Amino acid sequence: MHCKGNSLYANASMEDRSFMGKDLLGIRHVKKENIEKILMKAGSYKQADLEKKIPSPLLQGKTVVNLFFEPSTRTRMSFEKAAANLGGTVMNFDRLTSSVQKGETLVDTVKTIESLGVEGIILRHSLAGAPQVAGRAVKIPVINGGDGCHEHPTQALLDIFTIHERKGGTAGLKVLFVGDVLHSRVARSNLWGLLKLGAEVTVVGPLTLLPPGLKEMGVKVSTDLDSCLEEAEVIYMLRLQMERQKRGYFPSIGEYKKYFGLTGERVKRISPFAVIMHPGPVVPGIEMDQSVMEDSRCLVQEQVKNGVFVRMAVLELWIAGEVN
Repeated sequence: MHCKGNSLYANASMEDRSFMGKDLLGIRHVKKENIEKILMKAGSYKQADLEKKIPSPLLQGKTVVNLFFEPSTRTRMSFEKAAANLGGTVMNFDRLTSSVQKGETLVDTVKTIESLGVEGIILRHSLAGAPQVAGRAVKIPVINGGDGCHEHPTQALLDIFTIHERKGGTAGLKVLFVGDVLHSRVARSNLWGLLKLGAEVTVVGPLTLLPPGLKEMGVKVSTDLDSCLEEAEVIYMLRLQMERQKRGYFPSIGEYKKYFGLTGERVKRISPFAVIMHPGPVVPGIEMDQSVMEDSRCLVQEQVKNGVFVRMAVLELWIAGEVN
């Protein structure tokens, strides 16, 4: 599906929703100090896990629904594990066997789910803005699990948490995003979060895959990957989202890999202290070689692991009721 309204400023008029609001819709409207609070809570959960301590059952007697209209492995299962760790119950929505097939609208669906007596909804949808629509329709919290090409807040939070762990913080850190920024909700959420935390962010990719508004945000823009690699401290490879593209944005996959793929040869030129990240799923041989995935500096599996702790923090704050 091609995504419309790809400017990073397309939703500038959206109502400002603070951290203390009912829903977690995106990173753009979460304040710096509240991002830090989430990271701190996630760190506490990870430390407790390392010490084999059982977390408090903050979600005992509570049910959350994974309302996913798009395929997912990492996000859905990560939320399932996070909720289970906190003693909660998870219900998974099956779009193919639901009343959506009979024409039921998103608003009708979330209202039906709310009427079942659940305490929260994690929503993934192909349309940007779907979580906002759902949040306005129900009184229970809605957490954005990824909406179209808009945002993916919990992915950005787990990425920033992973960077904090490995690099000791983000202020002044040189972070490089490579590839399909145009269609990447992961990139959008990360850009908002990292800029708030003081990182120096550069994006590189074909001009056809770079949205407008980047320079106005304070992001550096380049089309030459090789010129950006050596000084990068974090190299974040983005998935090439062919499923969201109705037309060709580059001549061929081979051409894309030649100029924007993280190959074994390119990795030889990066700093030994740099780290490599990717939101997954990785298609080896396109965004990065299999040898790069096996490099000790590649944090893909660490990102997945940290996602559970970050989502535990999110579920505590938005579903368990400590804040609200």
